[in-house]
Parts: sequence; C-alpha cells; structure tokens
Amino acid sequence: MKWTDVNEIAMALADHHVDVDPRTIRFTDLHRWICALEDFNDDPNRSGEKILEAIQQAWIDEL
Repeated sequence: MKWTDVNEIAMALADHHVDVDPRTIRFTDLHRWICALEDFNDDPNRSGEKILEAIQQAWIDEL
C-alpha cells in the first residue's frame, strides 16, 4: 500500500485496531500505525496532514 491508498489503509487500520475510535487518534499514532501495517511499503516521510486527515475520515466512514 502507498499513502494514496486511503481506503485500503483505512480498512486495514479498522481490522487491526478494532477497539480504537478513529475520531480520537492523534496523527502521530496514526502515522506510526500506518507505517507498521504489513502491506504498507511507501516512504514514511511522504505523508502530511492532509493525507492523514483523509485516512482518518475514511476510517471513520468505514465504521
């Protein structure tokens, strides 16, 4: 997965962190969790606030 795979990342996060409310997650934790996903293989430094917001919103929508 790459940073642009917003929905795929959101689904993976929802599967791995079922007990977490994505509305309460800090971006630093979100970034760390995304980079730790097994299928994630993009440059960790290529993310920004906008992409993290998009992933967070997709995760919220997933619920």
